[in-house]
Amino acid sequence: MAARLSLNSMDLEYTWFGEPAAHALVFLHEGLGSVSLWRDFPARVAAATGIPALVFSRVGYGGSSPVALPRPLDYLEREARDVLPGVLDALDIVSTILMGHSDGASIALVHAAQDHGRVKGVVAMAPHTFVEDMCVAAIAQVTAAFESGDLRARLQRHHGSNVDCAFWGWNRAWLDPAFKAMDLRPYLPRIQVPVLVIQGEDDEYATLAQVDAVVDGVGGAVERLVLPQCGHFPHRDQADAVVGAIGAFVARL
Repeated sequence: MAARLSLNSMDLEYTWFGEPAAHALVFLHEGLGSVSLWRDFPARVAAATGIPALVFSRVGYGGSSPVALPRPLDYLEREARDVLPGVLDALDIVSTILMGHSDGASIALVHAAQDHGRVKGVVAMAPHTFVEDMCVAAIAQVTAAFESGDLRARLQRHHGSNVDCAFWGWNRAWLDPAFKAMDLRPYLPRIQVPVLVIQGEDDEYATLAQVDAVVDGVGGAVERLVLPQCGHFPHRDQADAVVGAIGAFVARL
């Protein structure tokens, strides 16, 4: 059962896997994600690492409060700079390992670059540090599935009344021609904590240039894991391998 966190003008849903603690894994979902869309993955990682996991839906997603559209084109940086620190403060998390997927991985990297000692490591699954043409094309194709296919109904099970807010907030931002200027690579040299970057060989939204950008750019130690027979959702397509890799990475921190 998700709990509620009131933060400034936002109402965010969140849940813990394990007992709440000052040292926690914090999961940051993708551009169409939510608490429920993580499924059992946070619980599996919490069990593998022995560290409790916090999962929350960003504003405009899941059971959290809606957000006005269009989203600002620097929304990833705003989440990292303005929202995530407040969530961690409000839930008394003083030490964390960030677990991000896609948009959430980008947010995790930006936050780690600006952190002052609370972040101890980052797991970045399928991160976006710059905009690739193949990503824009893939997102454009998803539009038809939402408008005339069954995607809206499938997402509504997780987002409820936020379904249009969640989809169009993400879709229209990424398809805005001005969004092609998004480039988070300048943040990477400021990350001094260990990073594990994970991507599938068959990721339909990104090439391995995203992995290379993180490996080449991060200021601290960085490990890469590229998984065969794996698309944009490593934690679903290759869950056992990802849980094992995260467990080993966290044990080395």
